[in-house]
Amino acid sequence: MDGELQIRSEVSRRCFSSGGEDWRTNWLRLSKFTVSSKNKFTVVGCDSYAYLLGSRAGLKYSAGCMSICDSIKSVYNKSCAGSGCCQIEIPDGLSYTNVTAYSFDRHEKVQDFNPCTYAFVVEDGKFNFSSEYLEKIPQDKKFTMVLEWSIEKAGDHKLSSACKDDATSYNLDNDSGYRCKCKDGYEGNPYIGCRDIDECARQNNCSHKCTNTDGNYTCTCPKGYHGDGRKDGQRCTASQFPLMKIIIGVGIGVIVLFVATSWLYLVLKQRKLIKLREKFFRENGGFILRQKLSGQQGNPDMAKIFTDEELKKATNNFDESTVVGKGGFGTVYRGILADNREVAIKKSISVDQNQIEQFINEVVVLSQINHRNVVKLLGCCLETPVPLLVYEFISNGTVFDCMHNQRNASALSWELRLRIAAETAGALSYLHSAASVPIIHRDVKTTNMLLDANYTAKLSDFGASRLVPLDETQLSTMVQGTLGYLDPEYLRTNQLTEKSDVYSFGVVLAELLTGKKALSFDRPEKERSLAAHFLTRVEEGKLFEILERHIVNEGNEEQVMEVARLAKRCLNLKGDERPSMKEVAMELEGLHMMNMHPWAVVNAEETEYLLTREESNAFNNGDGLTASSAGIDSMKDNLLVSVGGGR
Repeated sequence: MDGELQIRSEVSRRCFSSGGEDWRTNWLRLSKFTVSSKNKFTVVGCDSYAYLLGSRAGLKYSAGCMSICDSIKSVYNKSCAGSGCCQIEIPDGLSYTNVTAYSFDRHEKVQDFNPCTYAFVVEDGKFNFSSEYLEKIPQDKKFTMVLEWSIEKAGDHKLSSACKDDATSYNLDNDSGYRCKCKDGYEGNPYIGCRDIDECARQNNCSHKCTNTDGNYTCTCPKGYHGDGRKDGQRCTASQFPLMKIIIGVGIGVIVLFVATSWLYLVLKQRKLIKLREKFFRENGGFILRQKLSGQQGNPDMAKIFTDEELKKATNNFDESTVVGKGGFGTVYRGILADNREVAIKKSISVDQNQIEQFINEVVVLSQINHRNVVKLLGCCLETPVPLLVYEFISNGTVFDCMHNQRNASALSWELRLRIAAETAGALSYLHSAASVPIIHRDVKTTNMLLDANYTAKLSDFGASRLVPLDETQLSTMVQGTLGYLDPEYLRTNQLTEKSDVYSFGVVLAELLTGKKALSFDRPEKERSLAAHFLTRVEEGKLFEILERHIVNEGNEEQVMEVARLAKRCLNLKGDERPSMKEVAMELEGLHMMNMHPWAVVNAEETEYLLTREESNAFNNGDGLTASSAGIDSMKDNLLVSVGGGR
């Protein structure tokens, strides 16, 4: 039951005589057992040595031991310290052993003993050395050897059903298997089923009355006595009934008072929490939002107002393990709602109380956006100090992570990058021109472009977005956004337009083409800003020197150049000279469709319709591209200024 098995170990030998050499090597191969570390490797003889070779956990193992002596008389009996006998420890877990005996000088220097070397594995303490063994160990002599066994674990590292009723398993040191043992208070064979020990029928610790229980026993005192009834505890003593009743009464009163006080405290705390939630709900515009949503009853796209308890339950009380991202505007948590929907919950760092009504309007408008390439806003929670926004959860991370992670970058082929660019451009075009109220994203970048399981692009993070009134084309706002993607004209004038998103998208196109980050202080000063560096290389006719190598092949050079031309137009320092997102989306969609259906190039009229050639005269006939570079140096300087509220 303890996982051990005793067998007889045979003796390896090497003897020399005038007739020649007589030797025997013994090996042991095990499939279900292993050699225990309770054994010792032993060598007997003078000018003798032996090797133990084996296998342990799939790796080779070897050890050796040496014994030297001048004569039998000089040997100290009952000691295996190297004179006449040598013994060493061996590790556990050996599944194969090979014992081979040798002699240094064929036993020619010592003549008063049988010229033999003996070697074997024996259980520790079961071999007592004597000088008689130097004269001869009988050829049929075998020693006790200990093997170990265990039960293999089933799949997924879960224990199997080998342990039966009232038994438990335990793991072994340096072994992947396990064994079973009876639980405390039970005895028997754990692999058949253990039975309860009747402690009361045996010697126990009770001073008076013993009551047997499953796996244990209890001690009690006779009626009229108190104590625990144990010999080593509070022995049974006669009870003082009046005093005991008083103690019991006072104890019950204290318990009742404690329960009542605790209940009252919890009730008051709950009321305070409800009032605090109502206060936050009111301050965060909850009543305004509820009023706006009341006219949209039955609309499946209507935003939902979640409670604080719903979102706490979905995120395990906003545990750190559910955090999937942190940024300058807040923290994003991953949660699972009661209906098993997976959501992303954004907790902002702060909110401007003077813009609550605008925030509510944006929640209403964004919740009605139903575009396959825009992350869906499901609703919000207004019962917290800062409103929480609830979005659909996108599982495959950001385009930034996929592109700048060395292990994932190769997965983003040119075809996939072109599709991502086309889908994102389509989403921005929809926001600018097809939404009920035009929306300027104001923070277009690869970290705000998510990828689902099918690598479909999803535009996200509208924390900096602004709604554009239908009678206005630009807004005066405090500059917000991310360095490296910010529109230089917006930085200079504080005038936010749809063309600001176009510029940021141009940086995204350059990032998809080159695989370089939009802004990196690890690069030389002239190359820190990707937008400036990209335009410079294009002007010098060295576009293909900065492209990511694996995206270019013999069949797509023209497509890559088309996208580079489009990126250059988007990065124009003058907003009026940039294309609209609708034009950008149409051109990218045309390139994407040609990529999917190469036969489309046959129809020249359709191709001309899909591909706008407004900038065709800006390029020469060589491998390089030329473009107007006015203001590039000033743009480099502008891109590095400190931006309030930016990330």
